[in-house]
Amino acid sequence: MPDQTELDSEPIELRPQSRSITARRSLGFAGANAQIANKLRQAADILATQGAHSFRTAAYRKAAESVLSLDTDLCTIAERGGRKALEAIPGVGVSIAGAIAEMLTTGRWTFLDHLKGTVSPESRFRSVPGVGPILSRRVYETLHVHTLEGLEAAAHDGRLEQVGGFGYRRAARVRAGVAEMLARVRRSLPANHQEPPVDLLLDVDREYREKANAGELVKIAPKRFNPKGEAWLPLLHAVRGNWHFTAL
Repeated sequence: MPDQTELDSEPIELRPQSRSITARRSLGFAGANAQIANKLRQAADILATQGAHSFRTAAYRKAAESVLSLDTDLCTIAERGGRKALEAIPGVGVSIAGAIAEMLTTGRWTFLDHLKGTVSPESRFRSVPGVGPILSRRVYETLHVHTLEGLEAAAHDGRLEQVGGFGYRRAARVRAGVAEMLARVRRSLPANHQEPPVDLLLDVDREYREKANAGELVKIAPKRFNPKGEAWLPLLHAVRGNWHFTAL
């Protein structure tokens, strides 16, 4: 499988914004819209390479074309009408509107990072106030937590204070910071947002484990602990009714 990082070659970088969606007027809306459309196309290309359902790849390509055809920049659309306005763009819908909102507010798209294998626990932890590169590595290596939710739990139950460089005050700061970050994510979800049923998650997990053990899955090359760039991490794209899952 080709190195997916080669697909990410935007001429202009989407940089993190403040907590509200703010347009970078200096770029011009055509440039900003083109960057987001390019990321949607990258997702479609990677999913196609990994054997995802054609409906899913077509959805991202259609959304990319719609974004490029807009005569208004996405930041303005989001500022004026919020998520509902993004969802109303032809070919976008609820899920891709969420992706666009994430790119507008953070400059990144977590799902695309996952597809490329570029997300590490340490990079997530560095986004928390009071946690820099050294402390983020210590947290991961000492506590073996991978998510912000896991970091939040460790900050509450006292484990975080046992990591070198953390004490009561810093742990309290991390608790507050992670709580605010997770609250913003939860507030950004649409009112009709639903989580997949547990039985579906378990069924996808079963399929992933069975096919991984049988050597039937596409493998990607994660960036972390993989200096040779070898493709060893099994990846599964699965469909259950209206739900689309990516497991790795």
